[in-house]
Amino acid sequence: MPNAPLLDFDDYDIDTVVADKEALRSTLKQRGSFEMIDAIVHMDPKGELVIGYKEVRKDEWWCKDHIPERPIFPGTLMIEGAAQMCTYDFYQRCPEMLGVFVGFGGVDQTRFRSVVEPDCRLYIVGRIERIRKTLFQYYAQGFVDRKMVFETRVTGLAV
Repeated sequence: MPNAPLLDFDDYDIDTVVADKEALRSTLKQRGSFEMIDAIVHMDPKGELVIGYKEVRKDEWWCKDHIPERPIFPGTLMIEGAAQMCTYDFYQRCPEMLGVFVGFGGVDQTRFRSVVEPDCRLYIVGRIERIRKTLFQYYAQGFVDRKMVFETRVTGLAV
C-alpha cells in the first residue's frame, strides 16, 4: 500500500519554474545523459517540500534497450532524479556546502507503483526528514498525471 501523497497538486503552482536547467547545472555535477532533473517548480527554504520534474522523452539514450519496442523509464533513474533534486535543495539550505560533492549514502524503502513510459512529465516531490552539515535524508515520491509511480527514501552524504 503506497504512503499518502506528500502534496495535493491543486495547492501548488507546478507550472512556474523557480530553478531551470542552467540553475541546476550551476550547482549539480551530473551532466549529459545523467542529468535526471530538468527543473524545480517549488522550493520553500522555511518549509519541508521541494518539487521538480524530469521530461521523460522517446529520444533518450535508455529507450532503445530498456525495453525494446516498449521503453520503460528505469527505476534507478527515477531514484537518481529524486537524489539530484534533493541535493539541489540541500545546497540551497546549506550554501556553505556548495563545492563539496554529495553522493549517495543510501536508498531505502523504495517501491515502484507503476511504469513510466515516454513521453511524459515525471514530477518528483521531496520532503526533508533530516539535514546535517554533511548528510541529508529526504522521503521522495514520483508522479505522472498525478498518479504515484514510485516512492523512496534517499540519503546524501558529503564525499
